[in-house]
Amino acid sequence: MLENDPLAQTILALCAALGPGKSICPTDVAKGFARAREEDELAWRGHLPQVRARAVALARAGRLVIYRKGKPADPDDFRGVYRIGLPRGD
Repeated sequence: MLENDPLAQTILALCAALGPGKSICPTDVAKGFARAREEDELAWRGHLPQVRARAVALARAGRLVIYRKGKPADPDDFRGVYRIGLPRGD
């Protein structure tokens, strides 16, 4: 499912570009996705719920980590501001 999902692939590509130990903001994902689809400058806002859903699915699959206040968060139980990144080596 996630292998053919363009939004999931965008998330993974952005995380991979930064490497382990770095994280991205969900708004950066949404903005990049909207820009790639040549949508208007505010369209990214509509993608935020899907970014969260894909990030949760990818975290459940072990492909990335959802960080809250710099620490890994349970993908099924987190609120507020979060970031997305590859699993750290530590």
